[in-house]
Amino acid sequence: MEPDRGIFQKELLQIAVPVTVQCLLQSSFSVADQIMTGQLGSVNIAGIGLGGKFASIYSVVIAAVASVAGIMIAQYTGKKDDEETGRSFYTNLAVSLLLAAVFSLLSMVMPSRILGLYTDDEAAVERGAEYLRIYALSFLPVAVVSILSAYLRCVGAAKTPLYAGIFASVANTVLNYILIFGKAGLPAMGVKGAAWASVAAQGSGCILTMTFFSFLRRKNSWKIPFEIRMDKAHLKQYLVILMPLLACEFFWSLGENVYASIYGHVGTKAFAAMTLTNPLQALVMGALSGVSQAAGVMIGKRLGADDRTGAYRDAKRLLYTGFACSVLLSALIVLFDKYYVLIFDVEDDVRRMTMQLLTAYAFVAPVKAQNMILGGILRSGGRTAFVMLIDMIGTWIFGVPLGLLAAFVFRLPVAAVYFILSMEECVRAAISLAVFRRRKWMQTL
Repeated sequence: MEPDRGIFQKELLQIAVPVTVQCLLQSSFSVADQIMTGQLGSVNIAGIGLGGKFASIYSVVIAAVASVAGIMIAQYTGKKDDEETGRSFYTNLAVSLLLAAVFSLLSMVMPSRILGLYTDDEAAVERGAEYLRIYALSFLPVAVVSILSAYLRCVGAAKTPLYAGIFASVANTVLNYILIFGKAGLPAMGVKGAAWASVAAQGSGCILTMTFFSFLRRKNSWKIPFEIRMDKAHLKQYLVILMPLLACEFFWSLGENVYASIYGHVGTKAFAAMTLTNPLQALVMGALSGVSQAAGVMIGKRLGADDRTGAYRDAKRLLYTGFACSVLLSALIVLFDKYYVLIFDVEDDVRRMTMQLLTAYAFVAPVKAQNMILGGILRSGGRTAFVMLIDMIGTWIFGVPLGLLAAFVFRLPVAAVYFILSMEECVRAAISLAVFRRRKWMQTL
């Protein structure tokens, strides 16, 4: 084995495995919610799906800020610049907290009005509003955990958020069972119980992460000088990285919400079937998110140290690794989808639609995985405008028009609608690979 390949594999495992497990645990919040409330019927499944779709806008926006934090911290730790590392950490933490406050306010004040944009089914909107109004309380702890986790990954402590994630995941599952179905002497709360369980679990995970972070900071004497003030040069650099990425994630998520609206208007059963696929989709993407996160940290450090040859070489290795893993996961979905749908207490036609959707997803999952990893690679150099343009073209020029045509002009079944609009992933992959090979994304901050 080549010496540099051994180093690459060791670093990949140190970052990717803890991040992957943490993302899988994070995904398990929605998985546990949907599996348990799946015993309550299609309307409740659709309601949680609606609330989750709007919450997903917040999730990707916070993930964008955490990505910026990771890009900046990775490069500045590679340069051993403590002052800029501290500025990057505290500035992104402040931005995350502000976004959490805005999204929480919207979710608590006008949830029905927001969710009414997805579907005309008043019962599903009512259930979704109940869920979202409570679930919004988890937005603040999610923001804090995202930034702390970004820092910990960049300094080689990626396992630390994992431990907090394990605790939070177990707490979420236990509380779901108790609050949804009314165990341990408590009344059955249904959808509201699922929301309160997630809030309690996210809050406890945040407290634990903060405790670990504080302990490790003292133990390792990490220097994170408090500084959020910026001169014009720093502000310009920050906005050049943040705004394209923020716009990219927001409009991508908005596009995903347009897709959800399309499914919702196809029918409540179609939307319920699409919602039932979300746990598996989250688990597959969560399983591969470790490679994407590792790409940002590893390639960012290489670029910070001005090792462009090593950065490009390792980027290609990351792409090969992600593709092989995604093909394997797609095969497992096709093999076990008929057993998966039996978990839920829904109508037979909803089960059938879910299986068809999972087959369609299995075909596009490898391309989705490549796009996720390519995004992490291209962002590592700070050229986030590239990623913004690619995602905007894919989602709004191809995905949304194709979805509208398939659903409302040709009136195709929901699985066919999903597969056709997912062709935008192929467009994004082709453009991203072309940008990757030209190497203009390889910049040092």
